[in-house]
This record gives sequence, structure tokens and C-alpha cells, in this order.
Amino acid sequence: MDWLIKLFTQTSIAQSVIIYGLVIAIGIWLGRVKVAGISLGVTWVLFAGMLFSYAGVSVDKGTEDFLKEFGLILFVYSIGLQVGPGFFASLKKNALGNNILAGAIVLTGVLLTCILYYFSGNHISVMAGVMSGAVTNTPGLAAAQAAVSDLNITGTDKSLITLAYAVTYPLGVFGIIGSLLLLKKIFGINMTDEQEFHRKLGRLRSNRPLSIHLHLENKQLIGQPLRKLFELLKEPIVVSRMYHNDEIITPTPTTILAGKDVLLIVASRQTVEQLKLLVGPIADIDLRKMPESQISSMHIVVTRSEVTHKRLGDIPELHQHDFTLTRLNRAGIEMVPHGDMFLQLGDTVKAVGTKEGLEWVSNAMGNSLKKLEVPDLAPIFLGIVLGVVLGSIPFHFPNIPVAVKIGMAGGPLIAALILSRFGNLLYLNNYTTNSANLMIRELGISLFLASVGLSSGKNLSIAFADGRGWIWMVMGVVITIVPLLLIGIIARKYFRKTYFEICGLLAGASTDPPALAFATKLAGSDIPSVTYATVYPLTMILRIVAAQLLILLFA
Repeated sequence: MDWLIKLFTQTSIAQSVIIYGLVIAIGIWLGRVKVAGISLGVTWVLFAGMLFSYAGVSVDKGTEDFLKEFGLILFVYSIGLQVGPGFFASLKKNALGNNILAGAIVLTGVLLTCILYYFSGNHISVMAGVMSGAVTNTPGLAAAQAAVSDLNITGTDKSLITLAYAVTYPLGVFGIIGSLLLLKKIFGINMTDEQEFHRKLGRLRSNRPLSIHLHLENKQLIGQPLRKLFELLKEPIVVSRMYHNDEIITPTPTTILAGKDVLLIVASRQTVEQLKLLVGPIADIDLRKMPESQISSMHIVVTRSEVTHKRLGDIPELHQHDFTLTRLNRAGIEMVPHGDMFLQLGDTVKAVGTKEGLEWVSNAMGNSLKKLEVPDLAPIFLGIVLGVVLGSIPFHFPNIPVAVKIGMAGGPLIAALILSRFGNLLYLNNYTTNSANLMIRELGISLFLASVGLSSGKNLSIAFADGRGWIWMVMGVVITIVPLLLIGIIARKYFRKTYFEICGLLAGASTDPPALAFATKLAGSDIPSVTYATVYPLTMILRIVAAQLLILLFA
């Protein structure tokens, strides 16, 4: 049995694998426990690691440091790949106001941290840990630890940063959710009325393309090619079907318009009124339901990389006369396809046409979900390399003794955001399925939290021996709740945000998935998720930089 005891106690690769496996497995199991319907989820891996460390278990220091940094990189990079396409698409929709509010939440939290630092007497690095735990931001913790290492700060132990983070994190999760409930009480929200209001508001605000049947009555267009109508409009439209010369066709730009034509047009809501003036009144028939029609529709997934590197208008395979691309869905955002658009792997395109035409366009775009299930790892690791390089670039600011770096938390996140949107133009396929992305993300954060816990748990008793832990918890509650309540009220009163939008805003500004899950369940829709995705990337970067700047400015 000596070999078994040595396997668990003597430092080795096998021992490290076993300890990490046990810490992560136990943490994940404990994360399924819910209190008042709320779970701390994967954060329990941190607490499990601290308990192992407190009990005297340790692993090879080099292995521990590598897994901590590599886990963090995998975590933030997978987040960037997931939210990137939706983030860039959402920048066109109320993003400025939402990000200003989210930035105000971050700034208010930093100011409160500075005030508490002056009055509490804690080291600024410990206050950075308190702040990161209070807003449930793990990359901020990593950034604070990196800043302490870069400055070679004496007089503080990096494990105290982790302890401050650990004792404030649980109350941070409950504090964010408590703030949402408190705002609900302050605003006097009736959930049924709020949901009904959003249904009505959604119809007014929606940027999703609409389908409309119009009778051609404009004599200036009769006898002209269809492209003439396109030239009269600033926004792109699609004529998916057309009742022309007693038959239903998928028209081309050269189709000559005739009197009594009925056009089924897909366009943005803002363009509909202009179309009525240019074409004619709404028709009382539906070309999609006419039995004599030989035209049908099909949803096609883009899985062929060859069609992602060119403008739609420059792809020869799509220059056919028996189908039309009518809608494109990317990361939950629906758009009208046009010639200047670049496709991305994973896009879903709706095509209308004959059976032969649909088969042709399906083959041209791939439409093979099995191909997407096999990720192309080379571009992903190249993106990670670019992210590490980006995170290592030094930025010099006046009166700061050392250069500021966005580090292993910020660099890979920014690289993933950019490559998820523009990587195809550089022939870098960074697409991953949701399940693969989630697997990488959960693996990364589990490795990071286990490493942090194993490195700091031996000093767990220090946190509460002299009462400091309780003070950290009180300060954490203040940093959590005050900015959320203040900016939540401002968002409601001055920015006219709805309660569900505010819930997503506050969850995103806190980079807190449990709060988002709670808000989504509360709303009964994905409204909070849209706002969350809009502010999450910028907030993540701001929180990483803020944790570093606190230490660089006051250490």
C-alpha cells in the first residue's frame, strides 16, 4: 500500500492530476447544491481547492502556475468566441447607452473601493481581491495577482488577495440577485404587466426583417427591371417570390416588372412604409400558401469555408436564377442578406426557390452539421497565441512606475472577440459548437479556480483569526449593492430602460452568469440575455484593467 500513499502525497505529475481531478469533481458536485434556488456553480471548485490546501495537500508549484494561467486563457478565449458575433451585431442596437451605464457601474465600484481602502487600512491588493469577489469577476482576481507579481510588491501575500476574493464572492452572487429583487420592489414592477409591455415593445423595436406582399401599381416601375426598385432604396431588401404573368417565380434583378405583379418583399421595419409608396398597397394574398406554387423554402447552415471569404455578390455559385436568399441568422440576430455581406461558419440562411435551386444553394453552402462538430484547432490555438501577445503589450501611463498590461485575462478575450467576427476574412476558422465552447470554458475556469484554491487555502484561518474576513465581507456587500442600485435607478429614470433590460445590464456589468440565469427565469424570455451580451465584453475588459490600475496607482 506504500505506492498508493506515495501516489497521493509525493509531488509528481500523477499526484497533480489526481489532486486536480478530486478538487474539480468535488467542487462541481457541491456546485449543484442550491440555497433558495440559487447555486454558486463552478465557484465551489475554488472552495474545494482551499479546503484541500488547508488540510495540507499541495501540488508541484510549476504545474500549479501553468494550469492556473492556461485555464484562465481557455476560459476567457471561449467566452470571446461565444459572445463575439452577437457583440458586434448588438453594437448597432442601443449599445452605447447600455455600455455607458455598465461603465458607470464599474467606475462607481472602483471609487467605493478606493474610499474603503483609505478608511479600512487594508493593503490595496487585498482591496482589489475584495472588489473582484464582490462583483464575481474571476479574471479581475487574476489581473490583480499578476500586477502584484509584476511590481514585486512586498508587505502582502498573494494568498490574501485570493482569500479576500473567496470570502466576498458568495455574498456577491446573492447581493447581485438581491439588488434585482430590491429594484423590482422600488419600481413597483408587476411581472405580468412587464411581460405584456415587452411583447408590445418588441413589435415596435424589432429590427428583425418583415415579409410583406405588395401590389405593383407604380407606373414608373412597370416595364423596368427589378433592380430599379433596389436602386431607389438605401436599405437592402429581398424579393423572395413574385406573382408574375400568372405564375409564381423567384425573380432576378433583370426580371421586367409588369402591371398586376405581386411582390413578396423581405425588408426591415423602417423600410416598409417607403416600399408602400414606391411599389403600391398591401396585397390580400399570400404567395407562400398558394397551392399552385412550385416555390418552397429551406433553412441552410453555412458549413463550407470556401463561401466565407468573399462578398455574397462575388460568389459564383450563388449567381443562380431559381433561388433567393431571404434571411440570415447570426448569433440570434436576423438580417437581410445583401451583396456586400460576408458569411460566417455557423450562419443560418433561409433560401426560397425551386427544389433544384434549393439543392444547389444547399450544396454551395455546405449544410453539413457534422462538419461543424469537428473544430479546427489550429486557428483556435493561433488565436490564443495572438491573445497572449496582445495581453503582453506594455502600455505606459504618466506617474505609473511600471507599464500596464491587459494580461492573460484581457488579451485572449479581445483576440477572440475580433477573430470571432473577422477571422474568416483571414482564413482563420474559429467556429466552435455551443457544446464544444462550453466544454472548453468550463474546463478552463475549473483549472483556474482549482489552482487558485490550492495555492491559498493553507492561510484560510488567517482570514477570520483577527476578524478581517468579516470586515472584507461587509465591504464586499457595499461594493456589490450600492453601484447596482444607483445605476439601476438612473437607467430606469433617465435612460427609460425596462426592468428586464436593467436586470440583464446589471448581471452583465457584474459578469455574473447566475444572476443572468435568475433574471432570464424571472423574465420568462431572453430579453435580459440580449442586454447582458451587449455589455459583457466591455465590462470584462474594464474590470480586468480596473483591478490592475488600483494596484499600480496605490501600491
